[in-house]
Amino acid sequence: MNAVAPSDGTRHDTVLWQRSLREQFPIVTAHPDVSYLDSAATSQKPRAVLDAVHTYLTTINANAGRGTYPWANRTTKLVERTRARVKEFLGDPAPDGSSVHFTSGTSEGLRAVARDWLVPLLEDGDEIVVPFADHRANLEPWLEAERLLAERGVRIRVRALPCQDVSGDYDHRAFAEVIGPRTRFVAATHVHHVYGGDMNVHRIRAAVGPDVPICLDAAQSVGHSPLRVGPDGLDVDFVVFSGHKAMALPGSGAVWARDVRGPAFRPGGWQGTPNTVGIVSLLAALDWLDAAGVERIESWTAGLATRLTDRLRHLDAYEILGCPTSLAADASVPSAQRRRGIVSFRHHDIPSDDLGFILYSHGFMVRADSLCQAGAKDSDGVVRVSLHVYNTEEEIDRLLTVLASLA
Repeated sequence: MNAVAPSDGTRHDTVLWQRSLREQFPIVTAHPDVSYLDSAATSQKPRAVLDAVHTYLTTINANAGRGTYPWANRTTKLVERTRARVKEFLGDPAPDGSSVHFTSGTSEGLRAVARDWLVPLLEDGDEIVVPFADHRANLEPWLEAERLLAERGVRIRVRALPCQDVSGDYDHRAFAEVIGPRTRFVAATHVHHVYGGDMNVHRIRAAVGPDVPICLDAAQSVGHSPLRVGPDGLDVDFVVFSGHKAMALPGSGAVWARDVRGPAFRPGGWQGTPNTVGIVSLLAALDWLDAAGVERIESWTAGLATRLTDRLRHLDAYEILGCPTSLAADASVPSAQRRRGIVSFRHHDIPSDDLGFILYSHGFMVRADSLCQAGAKDSDGVVRVSLHVYNTEEEIDRLLTVLASLA
């Protein structure tokens, strides 16, 4: 494992640090003429993760929790070690009192929280507050919970978490309008998948008080930005994330549950064979990310996003979603909504799907559609550039050259 963050923040060391990490991604180095700018959809995998998977499958591959022979025992220990590693990675201050459950990703994890934990707790007249303008995976499970309860004769009220039109940030000034004495649960997003903003979840905790559980969709933060739970971090009760967005394999993910506000979280139904390969890849990915330095990764990708936004906002042909000045290099006052390595935009004359094809013809892989945003129509498509540590300043400059030629 050779992904080591530099000891100081000098420009020279940062460039060498990023270059050494980029070289650890075989798919990136094998295609030097292609720029992968879609890491919010899925991240590429470093060699350490690929090697860990290969080693596992060729040395001790077995089922977990179901055998007594050495391979099965070692696999079971790897699964349990990964549970502990997730808690450590999230900075869990009380790991003995929390739990980690593996899922296929964020969507399944949120649905499990809704069906298996939330539904049994709610009574007639209770209210839940959930986002109606974030990823659909963080809306549909709560609407499904409402339907399941209605089938049982229990009527709850699902209220929309208020958000600001321009920035996409939650509107903390309007929290008092939707949070009341019957509020029993809040679902929120850590980093928005369209606007790239840190959603200031700490403001929700301040508004709802100490007793209401909060479930956090961390699909766009784990592996991209630091996330610490607990009183000194984000005081939430669930953190749900996908491994494939955090440099692990597809089909892997986890629900971290604090198990304090309400009963302990236990997924319903028979728990069959776990995705042992995905879990092994997640363990390797978290180790790699820690060694590389997640804070350093966040700083690098935010810098690239600033480089893109600062020039793109001066091209009249484009509209940048979210608050464009929050990533501007010349912004005199730092925005309250910190932007991460995601920049979404539209061309005023070229449809977004067409622009996506044009950019691919120049070697850029971007997302170009409605981005699974709740409430969005196909006609609301945008182009999203989402960055990770393997992306470079040169790639951003080449992208800007192409975008400027279309302005």
